[in-house]
Amino acid sequence: MKQRFKGLNVVVKRSFLAGFLLWVISGGVTAFNPGKPDNPFLRQEDKDSTIAAVPAKPRLQLLRPAGPPQVLPDGAWVDSIFNTLTLEQKIGQFFMLGTYSNRNETEYKTVESLLQRYHLGGLLFFQGGPVRQATLTNRYQALSKVPLLIGIDGEWGLGMRLDSTLSFPRQMTLGALHDTELIYQMGYEIGKQCKRLGIHVNFAPVADVNSNPKNPVIGTRSFGENPENVARKAQAYMKGLQHQGVLAVAKHFPGHGDTESDSHFTLPVVNRSKAQLLEAELYPFRQLIKDSLLAVLSGHLYVPGLDSTHNLPSSLSPRIIDGLLRKEMGFRGIVFTDAMNMKGVLKAGKPADVNLQALLAGNDILVTPEAIGETIAKIKEALQKGMISQDFIDQKAKRILRAKYFAGLNEYVPVTMENLQKELTTGHAVELNKQLGEAAVTVVKNDGSLLPIDDSPRKLASLSVGDGNGTTFQQMLSRYAEVRHFNFYTTNQSERDLNEMVANMAGYDAVIVAVHRIRSGHKNNYNIPAAALTVINRLKQQGTKMILCTFGTPYSLAVFPETEAVICAYQDDAHVQGTAAQLVFGAVTSTASLPVAAGIYKEGSHISTPVLGRVSYGVPESVGMNGTILSRIDQVVKEAITQKAFPGCQVIIAHKGKVVFDKNYGHLRYGTEEPVTDETLYDLASITKVAATTQAVMLLYDQRAIDLDEKASFYLPELLGTNKQTFTVRDLLTHRSGLQPFYPKLWKSTLTGQGDLSPVYYRTTADSSYTLPVASGVFAKPSLQDSVWKWIIESPLHRKGMSEGKPVYVYSDLGFLVLQKIVERISGAPLDAFITYNLYEPLGLSHLTFNPLKRFPASRIAPTEDDTNFRKELLQGTVHDQMAAINGGTSGHAGLFGNAHDLVTLFQMNLWGGLYNGTQFIRPETIALFTRLHLDKAHRGLGWDKPNISSNSSYVSEVASQATYGHTGFTGNVVWVDPAKDLIYIFISNRVHPQANNNRINTLRTRRRIHDIAYEALLRPVES
Repeated sequence: MKQRFKGLNVVVKRSFLAGFLLWVISGGVTAFNPGKPDNPFLRQEDKDSTIAAVPAKPRLQLLRPAGPPQVLPDGAWVDSIFNTLTLEQKIGQFFMLGTYSNRNETEYKTVESLLQRYHLGGLLFFQGGPVRQATLTNRYQALSKVPLLIGIDGEWGLGMRLDSTLSFPRQMTLGALHDTELIYQMGYEIGKQCKRLGIHVNFAPVADVNSNPKNPVIGTRSFGENPENVARKAQAYMKGLQHQGVLAVAKHFPGHGDTESDSHFTLPVVNRSKAQLLEAELYPFRQLIKDSLLAVLSGHLYVPGLDSTHNLPSSLSPRIIDGLLRKEMGFRGIVFTDAMNMKGVLKAGKPADVNLQALLAGNDILVTPEAIGETIAKIKEALQKGMISQDFIDQKAKRILRAKYFAGLNEYVPVTMENLQKELTTGHAVELNKQLGEAAVTVVKNDGSLLPIDDSPRKLASLSVGDGNGTTFQQMLSRYAEVRHFNFYTTNQSERDLNEMVANMAGYDAVIVAVHRIRSGHKNNYNIPAAALTVINRLKQQGTKMILCTFGTPYSLAVFPETEAVICAYQDDAHVQGTAAQLVFGAVTSTASLPVAAGIYKEGSHISTPVLGRVSYGVPESVGMNGTILSRIDQVVKEAITQKAFPGCQVIIAHKGKVVFDKNYGHLRYGTEEPVTDETLYDLASITKVAATTQAVMLLYDQRAIDLDEKASFYLPELLGTNKQTFTVRDLLTHRSGLQPFYPKLWKSTLTGQGDLSPVYYRTTADSSYTLPVASGVFAKPSLQDSVWKWIIESPLHRKGMSEGKPVYVYSDLGFLVLQKIVERISGAPLDAFITYNLYEPLGLSHLTFNPLKRFPASRIAPTEDDTNFRKELLQGTVHDQMAAINGGTSGHAGLFGNAHDLVTLFQMNLWGGLYNGTQFIRPETIALFTRLHLDKAHRGLGWDKPNISSNSSYVSEVASQATYGHTGFTGNVVWVDPAKDLIYIFISNRVHPQANNNRINTLRTRRRIHDIAYEALLRPVES
């Protein structure tokens, strides 16, 4: 753990203790040493309170039920149904008809006719939607004497086939996971969704070992190339499904992984010996069968090592299905064929002939067969001719009925339509989906421990290939550091363009290359532009360090030049992009492994990277909050914007170190199309008191550079002999100094008698004498700051600031102007430089700043008041507060600009006891001291506001704990940190635009209502 504090020259008192004398001798504030004695300025009564620790990553909890038996269950229902079936009805059970829920009524009636005419046993749904499918399922089931076995080919969940449903990661993504429990939970959740939709069979998992990178049909559908890894992951998926009463179907037996053709169009050939097949392709199937597998799908493959009959598909081979699968491997469950309308099997003969042949080979159910009527006739003819026996038919029919019994069809009920869509996309399912993607992101290489990027000063750039600027990946990178973003345009890139791009990225300490829209197929370099590879090669040649991050198939790694660090993220959705960016900066870690070999990178390659203790981002359910409840914030904000309480705002809620609600609303001003974004800066007003001045005082106190009970006049001798010589630093922090709340005379004295800016103090153009920014195009001499300080010294005390000779609470901006002077006098540096160097820069807070127009365009900054009294203009980028303006924009009470993302990092550091990114910025004892309650009736800490819990508050929830601390800001801001609940709430707006007297934010109680929602979401976690 590192400690950081770079002190500046100071003047100190001779009587300070020896530890502090060492500080003087060293010429600055020394780093905190855990071996030093307690702070000499810490009073005994201050030694209490607690700080939230950096939390461990939570895990989803799921009670695992008892597993099913290794064979399909039997029961009285099976016999009772079987005994009522005619021969035609028994044979009808062998057919699973393919159907859709996005077609027309004519087709639906055709399905009904086939069901009734042939007594079909099941349906396999393909494309459509969940509500339409449920409606059709109920309709079709009502026509069937024996409940239909409903199937779906949902390898990555319902979203593989149905709109408005979840798509979980593909199996190769899951193959990277270290934690198979997450895959079990995915299988369980998919099974739960299937059951809710009336589905009893899911044609998953894919148990193929994808040993051929050029495989055109399996590829990323496989868990990978390692048979053991494939077996473990397939088992976890299988168990999850079957524990929900959904048949898992392992496919494509005996193994489709080592092929270079697609059985949808031709008959693929697997040229391996039986011994090789037993060691690789058949290994996962063998392990699944030993466990509890209830169903297998037979693939249409030519496998001469198992059956050399010329061009005989394995699905039609008795030697492979009945001999190998059933007799040698002991499988006793249901065998489904792969789709019988695929070219890989139809090349073997006419549909009715190959259907019968498949049944004779040992299959139980024909999936999407053609020529159903002809096939039934063929089966009857075979029975009459003695080619098959009645027992042959009866055994298959009973096996299928046992599968239906396992699926709960003995107690069939129609699909309930109420809340169907909602129950298919629960918060738990959404979080699990994202957690799977997060856990799979793999660090394949990390030379020189380039990852994660810590707080060391670095000049960073990113290069986006394939998806333009402004990707989620780039946005997330910018939340952790100042990163210059470049974009590779894939069309019309000349040689000059390429050279210019490479030259522009020269001089950066590292370039983070993100490659998007990678296709699974290996043709055309997986859709990676050749010119982009040229740029990466040239960056390498000029010695630029690169972090390569690919969002797609891991096989694509083979086409890239070698870089110092490599991250494989498998998918290209927003959450995975965000996770990969968080991994770059150590907000999350990686334990995943490469599931296949790719170029120089071997299967199993992985590097675990450390977590640096930074704010991370995720969904509410990952930390036990209810995202559905949090979504009600949208309506609260929409109402406020509609009623013109403010034109736009930023809202962040963080729990257990993770930002779980993060939204921007509205626009920078009314009647425009300038949306609020992550990059929008707001005037933070009095948030400055706790985000800058109080932080600076805590830093000095923590390093024994300031005594809270010392008189301010000791540090500021010019206060001696004035009415301000007796109050202490503690009095200033608790607003008990007796100073005026504010002092309009300060800024009004710089105006003419007509209320205009006096030329004595201001100029409309900056020059060597007039450098102090006051407004857009208005500058003052730096000596004006000296005048402001002189006027403060001469200002009268507040008439209610003393009672019986003792100070009483009067909230004062002037007090924080005095604290600013104390900080600057001790440190020898301006407040903005001091706090930026010691906190903002090492924390990566690139948007938290005074005088933002020095660094950012006005278009990035939300405007505040149309100031008709002082500066006579719309303020945008210059501080709203008048005293802060005449103080040059940097003031102890106001002047700070920033966004919600920078603030959540700063306050998370405080919540974690001053520890962030492995650096101890402030001791936890100091944080605890400053944030506890010091004034009961006034509800104040040291610098911090403490909540006055009441039902009437417009900006704090009455269920906030007594440990809560924070502050409000005049321009429409609030921040609350609750250590007892490990909760941070930040709301930033420009409610003073265009008029400062707009108080609707309080009459609507917008900030309070959002805070209430946050606590409700915390107290009512979503059920899994």
